[in-house]
Amino acid sequence: MERGDLLQENAKIFIPQGRAINDHAHRDIRTLIVGNPANTNCLITATHAKDLPKKNFAAMTRLDHDRAVWQVAEKTGSVVADIAKVVVWGNHSPTMSPDLQWATVKGQPALDLVGQEWYNNTFIPRVQKRGAEIIEARGLSSAASAGNAALEHMKSWFLGHDKDWVSFGIWSDNNPYDIPEGLFYSFPTTVTNREWSIVTGLQINAEQRAKMVKTANELVEERKAIESLLKV
Repeated sequence: MERGDLLQENAKIFIPQGRAINDHAHRDIRTLIVGNPANTNCLITATHAKDLPKKNFAAMTRLDHDRAVWQVAEKTGSVVADIAKVVVWGNHSPTMSPDLQWATVKGQPALDLVGQEWYNNTFIPRVQKRGAEIIEARGLSSAASAGNAALEHMKSWFLGHDKDWVSFGIWSDNNPYDIPEGLFYSFPTTVTNREWSIVTGLQINAEQRAKMVKTANELVEERKAIESLLKV
């Protein structure tokens, strides 16, 4: 389905789920939205859970994050545990921006090891389109991988993730990177005591800024498309 049609159809699920969470869930609930388009479905759900803080909701970009880490490990002949400071910015869609500007492999800069050509021409498009690649190969979606990523996301949220960065699709208000407010947008985060914090102080170059704006603009357009669904 096209994203616009999928948003309208999924609203039938996520509006009542948000209301049910609002009316019946523990006030300290943590809610992860996996169903696509995940970021905007998260916006719908959190909006209708009107009495709960937006920080308690997240859209899953952990699968994209894990795919990015795996690619670097494979390319460098390393293991996943050797890779650190990978980032996935923005929307869980082909506009997402997987970023290795700060990534390391056993402490060495990842970009020095993988090369700029591979980074631009193989790594970025493969992370962006990996879901479609799997469907093309298997005739089925990567549901098991998504399930595992959801478990890993919640493990990080509940048990902590402060030795490295992890990508969370989170509420964009008061973010340090000039992303429009009122969106669920993937940022690099750390997690302590069940609370996420956006990694601050990263110097964004012009090329990366353009990619971050592109995926933010897509989320703004998605929000416009479902404005009528955000009336509480």
